[in-house]
Amino acid sequence: MTVQGNILVAGTILASPFIGSFIGTLVEDLPRGLLLARRRSRCDACATPLGAADLVPLASFLLRRGRCAHCGAAIPRRLLLIELATLLLAVVIAVLDPAGPRVPLDFAFAATLLAAALIDLDCLRLPDALTLPLLLAGLVVTALRQPEALPAHAAGAALGYLGFTGLRLLWRRLRGIDALGAGDAKLLAAGAAWLPPAALPWAVVIAGIAGLAGFAAWAVLHAEAGGAPLARQKLPFGPALAFGLLVVRLAA
Repeated sequence: MTVQGNILVAGTILASPFIGSFIGTLVEDLPRGLLLARRRSRCDACATPLGAADLVPLASFLLRRGRCAHCGAAIPRRLLLIELATLLLAVVIAVLDPAGPRVPLDFAFAATLLAAALIDLDCLRLPDALTLPLLLAGLVVTALRQPEALPAHAAGAALGYLGFTGLRLLWRRLRGIDALGAGDAKLLAAGAAWLPPAALPWAVVIAGIAGLAGFAAWAVLHAEAGGAPLARQKLPFGPALAFGLLVVRLAA
């Protein structure tokens, strides 16, 4: 690995928990339209502004034993898990690309997918504020790194969007419900901007398998909990689609 590659890999890994901390804030605030209104991080329980020592990813949680230093309220473990997940993503990406040049780009792609998947799990929607910039970034990266492939990637993005949109409209006409959301079509288009066109069907297949596996696991847990009939439930497809896109991107 070159010196530049070492710097890229090390910088991505070191920055990843901080990106994870930002994702934790993004997931909480973006669906409520509060992200731009946030001034300074505060404890959700006592509203005390947090200092620099309270905001160091992973370390602050462990040193404070998962509690606010001011009021003792429990810090949501989800924040720690998101920071750990982003760190794990960075390490896996670095292992898969030991030369280093693709590591920051792949990590940015993965981190955006993680944020989108978490929001979809919470709110059953994929915000344009994530999917559209991801689409634009994919086309820009392709134009800079492989300008000859830009038309194919743009066509793949358009076909992916139109394909999922057509499937959603057809299913609505036949069954009266939306099998896919508009955000799913936009996320597929965004992923297509980053992937070779021939790899896009594989991403959809992997997403379908992951979605079925997730649905089966959820159905078992749901039945044990005595929940409402499954036919009345809405489940997000975004996390499965994000997984499929990421797997194919890292394997490309």
